[in-house]
Amino acid sequence: MEAQRSAIVPARISPLPTSRGADRADGTLLAALGVLAFSFSFPATHAALAGFGPWSVTGVRGTLAAVIALSALWFSGAPLPRRADWPGLAVVAAGCVIGFPLLTTLALQTSSTAHSAVVIGVLPMATATIGALRTRRHPSRAFWAAAATGAAAVIAFTVSQNHGRPTVADLSLFGGLLTCAAGYAEGGRLSARLPGWQVIAWGVVLAAPVSLAVCALALPREPVHLSAEAVAGMAYLAGVSQFGGFVVWYRGMGLIGVARASQLQLAQPLLTLVWAVLLLGERMTAAVPVTAVVVLGCIVVTQRARAA
Repeated sequence: MEAQRSAIVPARISPLPTSRGADRADGTLLAALGVLAFSFSFPATHAALAGFGPWSVTGVRGTLAAVIALSALWFSGAPLPRRADWPGLAVVAAGCVIGFPLLTTLALQTSSTAHSAVVIGVLPMATATIGALRTRRHPSRAFWAAAATGAAAVIAFTVSQNHGRPTVADLSLFGGLLTCAAGYAEGGRLSARLPGWQVIAWGVVLAAPVSLAVCALALPREPVHLSAEAVAGMAYLAGVSQFGGFVVWYRGMGLIGVARASQLQLAQPLLTLVWAVLLLGERMTAAVPVTAVVVLGCIVVTQRARAA
């Protein structure tokens, strides 16, 4: 394995924003593609819930994603990560493969796709905060001011939808976004030493025993009604939301930095709102355009703010 490692040396990617314009543009594009891929996750979860229970959705998507990840690692001849990388990969597995999918799926049983998407809108702020603490690098005041404004706009939007009272689903969503933020930040940090696709691949593989155990316990107990809608939703969750989207997301995060990439996710709840209306027929409130303008403005500021 050591011989194999010496033959395959992954390119080192700085976890901080690079000063090269081409790399920054490429990283922004890749991170944006990841956000676009993730924006369909809630509608796909809604579709999967039409044929599977919430625990089954989590277990099956993780198991199928593990098959894809193992195949990619095997055919590429990827070396085993270093011992020092496994704790970080465990955080990725716990946050992005188990915690976030389970908690958001449970929430979507009683919460609309549009509402859930907006609650998760505070994920960029959480990711940037955790990333700054882990890398011991602190973005500029302008960056934090713009990020805080965007997060405040999303929170205000959420509270207005619930008449000022958080629900059990909201608590599940907030728990999910915290675990996901930790996984995003740790994955971005690991991308300095490992190719981004290997970070999520090893995270999915590490979570495979838990995914299999959840499948074994949930599938016999939760009703399963196979349909084209449910199968398509599950396929998207396993192939894109759980693996493919992370490939471009972690690569982009490695090029432009955890904090800056995380702010692109401010657009994710707005994209999901659009899909909720177009694909699921959910109604959009008048507050959405106002929130969209504020959030998009914050994205422009954070993308231009230089890291301190």
